[in-house]
Amino acid sequence: MPAEGTRVAGLRAREDGRLRPRRFAAAVMASEDFVHSLGIQRRLRKHKRTVNTVSFNSSGSLLLSASNDETAMLWSTEEAAPALMFHTGHRSDVLHAQFMPLSHDRSIVTCGADAEVRHSHVQQGGSVLTDKLANLRCMVHQLAVEPGSPHKFFSCVVDGSVWHFDLREKHPRKLFRCGAVRRFDYLSGDTMYLCAIAVDPRNHSCFAVAGGDEYVRLYDARKIEMERSKFGLPVEQFCPQHLVPEKGDVITGLAYSQTGELLASYRNDSIYLFEREHGLYFNDFDEFHSEKLPVPRSFKGHLNMQVLKGVSFLGPNCEYVSSGSDCGHVFIWRKKDGELIRMLKGDTQSVNCVEQHPHEIVIASCGTNTDIKIWAPGDSENPSTAPLDEDSVDEGDYMLSARYDSSSDEDGDEDGDDDDDDEEDDDDNDDYDEDEDDDEIWTDIELQMGRNLPLPFVN
Repeated sequence: MPAEGTRVAGLRAREDGRLRPRRFAAAVMASEDFVHSLGIQRRLRKHKRTVNTVSFNSSGSLLLSASNDETAMLWSTEEAAPALMFHTGHRSDVLHAQFMPLSHDRSIVTCGADAEVRHSHVQQGGSVLTDKLANLRCMVHQLAVEPGSPHKFFSCVVDGSVWHFDLREKHPRKLFRCGAVRRFDYLSGDTMYLCAIAVDPRNHSCFAVAGGDEYVRLYDARKIEMERSKFGLPVEQFCPQHLVPEKGDVITGLAYSQTGELLASYRNDSIYLFEREHGLYFNDFDEFHSEKLPVPRSFKGHLNMQVLKGVSFLGPNCEYVSSGSDCGHVFIWRKKDGELIRMLKGDTQSVNCVEQHPHEIVIASCGTNTDIKIWAPGDSENPSTAPLDEDSVDEGDYMLSARYDSSSDEDGDEDGDDDDDDEEDDDDNDDYDEDEDDDEIWTDIELQMGRNLPLPFVN
């Protein structure tokens, strides 16, 4: 009898009429046989520097990438060839790029180390119009588009602020600054570094953020609007039990599944899968309560120590979990039990981003190298499952920092006044202000940790 989960078992069920065509296709795509047969089929080479982000369009016909060379690329996945290359308008590393839904793949949003969030619109004939939506005064690590909306998306910023953008509006709106946990007092005035944000696919008004501590915070945009508070109060929080007494951990990546499960990748730790029953509610932050919480599933073995690592689900029904690693491999775990089932040698140093094709067992990965790897089942140049070489990674303290100086702004922004930042913080109007002082838009973030937070390399 063929083992459950194999291609042979799926074929037998299809022949017997026990699987409808669509379910058969999903079962085949979810088979571990396909995962074990993944290898590099193509290398996409055009960028000149480190590639930070890749994402597919809704049909999977195009792949979007962006790089430290300040450019974005559209690749034809069928031909594995560049379809369009353009300069984003950023003046430093482009850290994240996304297609806007329902825009015929012509609307693209980006964010970067220059503190800017930008919009690019592909015109007929291939020309691209780029526009600066905002300068948020600090490095912007990630964007999260609202599923089904061609206009709306969120961003999270190094200074702890969360912003909401609507392409139909002239300016973005600042929702709140994320409060640091200090004896569970969110109104203490302390803010927390943010580097990851994700929108719940089942409820588009709900989103999760994470960064400079061990807590994943969930917010409801509707409640934020009602509260009108400078420091947003989360509706729920997640944290592994052994990290609850504030260990100073950092979360570098978040991802939602189709059913609302939430992955969080911890620096110098594991990846954890949170479900509703793992939540720490705002009024329940005591050790007695936390000891009763079920233990979230963990995914171990990869190295997340240097450049910020993302995390993602793989499979038609999110059967697998994947992440890059500082050993240069792509790691794939079985979601249901956390077992590591595949390691794929990708980049020479770090793999930072892994994304799946929306309809096929095809994976794109990028990292410190200048090329993008396309992984698919079948004969390939690299079917190896090389073991992890722990000696290849320096486990010393990483003291990385970044500074952005608006005096180099070539936009010609004329900000001659010296507004007091404290007065700005006391202003109840948190909407975007083009005229606010940008003379010192980045200061070193002093985290109360044993080492500084690793930032993307800024050359």
